[in-house]
Amino acid sequence: MKGYKFFLTVAAICLAASAVLYYLHFLIFQDTHHIFIYLLGDIAYLPLEVFLVVIVIERVLSRREKQLVLRKMNMVIGAFFSEIGNYLLADMIKHFHNREEISHNLNVRPEWKENDFKRADAFAYHLKIDIDIRSIDLESLKKFLSSKRTYLLTLMENPNLLEHDRFTDLLWATTHLDEELEARPSLQDLPEADRQHLAVDIQRMYDHLASEWLDYVQHLQSNYPFLFSLVLRTHPFQPQPSPVVAGA
Repeated sequence: MKGYKFFLTVAAICLAASAVLYYLHFLIFQDTHHIFIYLLGDIAYLPLEVFLVVIVIERVLSRREKQLVLRKMNMVIGAFFSEIGNYLLADMIKHFHNREEISHNLNVRPEWKENDFKRADAFAYHLKIDIDIRSIDLESLKKFLSSKRTYLLTLMENPNLLEHDRFTDLLWATTHLDEELEARPSLQDLPEADRQHLAVDIQRMYDHLASEWLDYVQHLQSNYPFLFSLVLRTHPFQPQPSPVVAGA
């Protein structure tokens, strides 16, 4: 209500000031014809001014601001993969029965173009993981995620995440898996139904992880070729990942 009163007050002051200035102009020059010519001209230009300022300039500035936010967001995503994501990508895939199929489709190579990333992203979006839950060291996974809990919570406090729904979903899936593991006093001798429940949580996390990783790698290819080079040598979807540069 106070904001509405303030709006009316400002509007009244502006209209009154305009009327006074036009009246002074008339008193000095006694020329209503001149006043109405420029008044009509200003009113006629107003829609064009609104279009230029509100539509064109605002959209350009908004797009630039969004690009800056996304660039900062990709820095956050890169930090996430360095701290947590890369380890989970490499460690979890060892326990998938269909790891060869996954690796074949997600094995990013130097010659990949936009269509290759689209194909891989479609595969990752509909990823079906055949997981061997009994081969996973759940205690070790629990310990790892527990050690990263503060870091995950810090990421979730980042307001820029509102601009990136998929990464937010990844953080939720990872945090939920951490909570599920932490809620169990012991991860030994779990009932089969409970193991399958945890398998679904791991699958959900890995689905989001693979999709977000592809987007991040494509961003690196376009903007940071030196970082993209390191990813090509170390990502877990190739036969022998190694940071060492071999050959010419």
